Amino acid sequence: MDSLTGSPKIHGQSSLLKKLVVPGLLTGTALVFNNSSFEMELQPKVNRNLSTNIDDYIRFAPLAGMYIADGLGIKAENHWFDQTKNAAFSLLLTQLITTSLKVNIDKERPNGANNEAFPSGHTSLAFASATILYEEFKNTEPLLAYSGYAFALTTAYLRMAKNKHWFSDVILGSAVGMAVTKLVYHFDYLFTWNPFKNSEKLVIAPNFDYTGAGLYLAIRF
Repeated sequence: MDSLTGSPKIHGQSSLLKKLVVPGLLTGTALVFNNSSFEMELQPKVNRNLSTNIDDYIRFAPLAGMYIADGLGIKAENHWFDQTKNAAFSLLLTQLITTSLKVNIDKERPNGANNEAFPSGHTSLAFASATILYEEFKNTEPLLAYSGYAFALTTAYLRMAKNKHWFSDVILGSAVGMAVTKLVYHFDYLFTWNPFKNSEKLVIAPNFDYTGAGLYLAIRF
């Protein structure tokens, strides 16, 4: 059920294909440029040998923005529990797929640290987070909805500027994060259980950082 219109959501095949157009184009781009002379020549130009760890945090900034917006009473597409449920599915599946690709593709990082370059895990989670924010506020607060992608793009840039990833790594990472989240939201009607549907003032949100994950409680006024 669409929380904004009160009408059932449409989950057609054509609708799903439209949602996957951008991730599909990004995947194709990543495959074209993977191990190409273009990305080999680009990397030294982008590399700044940065030592900052800010990319460990800003990849989850869109999620923080979503819960802050909830706390301020800004209208979202879903109840906070459904938001958290979709976010958990999206981030978990994104991490699993990204890790599996890293291990099986076995591409060396530009800094030579290991062979887990392709795709970028930080970037995939950043774009998953940004797409969650987009899906929740695209119909009510478009500026807020798109703002998460600024953090995702910054994360992607920092991964290259820190010499951790090649161009194609971050492009494929963005595709994975977006595709997984689009799929989770497309099929969210299959997981409608919500024990907090009538508890509008209580918000339980996940908290992520480079050390792990947890939960925090908030009261919405």
